[in-house]
Amino acid sequence: MIRITGVDRHLRRLTLRTKTLHREVGKAVVAAANLVAAEAAASIAAGWISGPDHVPSKPGEPPNADTGRLHGAIDVVRRGETAAEVVSAAPYAADLEFGTARVAARPYLRPATAKKRQDAVALIVQAVRRGQAGQ
Repeated sequence: MIRITGVDRHLRRLTLRTKTLHREVGKAVVAAANLVAAEAAASIAAGWISGPDHVPSKPGEPPNADTGRLHGAIDVVRRGETAAEVVSAAPYAADLEFGTARVAARPYLRPATAKKRQDAVALIVQAVRRGQAGQ
């Protein structure tokens, strides 16, 4: 699970509490989370090898898709006016992301977040500007 945090703190610091600003930032946070979700799903689907010839990815690399269940279960959940999470409902999602005592991690959400961080920040900055202009 990936969280975009700090937006509320930033809004308080700017002392801009208009409905327009919150609405714009909320839309940007969801858009940013969707960027991360799409990147995570794409990183898994890039290694699509199903059936008896399935080859697991190397430790530290995103998992290779086999059934499509993992990347098909990645979703964005809105947790508040300016909060969203990228989650995966696949029962083994956390085991792949973080690893277990028996299997090395094959992260896909954290690298996707790192890759899309600048784009996400740009979306939120643009939203703050739109929100300020809409006061």
